[in-house]
Amino acid sequence: MDSSPILIAWHSRTGASSALARAAADGAGDAARLMVANTVTPSDILAAQAYLFVCPENLASMTGAMKEMFDTCYYPVLGQIEGRPFATIIAAGSDGEGAQRQIDRIATGWRLRRVADPIIVNFAADTPQSILADKTVQEKDLRTCRELGSLLREGLEIGLF
Repeated sequence: MDSSPILIAWHSRTGASSALARAAADGAGDAARLMVANTVTPSDILAAQAYLFVCPENLASMTGAMKEMFDTCYYPVLGQIEGRPFATIIAAGSDGEGAQRQIDRIATGWRLRRVADPIIVNFAADTPQSILADKTVQEKDLRTCRELGSLLREGLEIGLF
């Protein structure tokens, strides 16, 4: 098991969330452990000091793979990670708020502490073709995610959270 302090758990369907998660990991440097959601175990959650959850919104919800990660890990770590910092990045076709609300509710149950405003990257995808198409993330959005990764790393390093 890797002991990197920041777990970046992600799921992607069209490449957007993957690119956003990787940008955040670049910003966090060697403090990041980048893991696809379906590989995250309760031990990985317990080993981390902070969390960044990154996923697309599908049908006004987080993706099933991301939900499965939370379903699998929720009860085994409940009561053991309270107060740890977390942040989120959502890749959205038009809104992103539904997925964001779901993750916030889970984080509330875990008693995690949000340390950065949610990042929702809107791709304005509103047709079946544009929703399913591979996404190219704009540099400004990648930069925002790198800055978030850096913020998480620096916040842990100086004991801010």
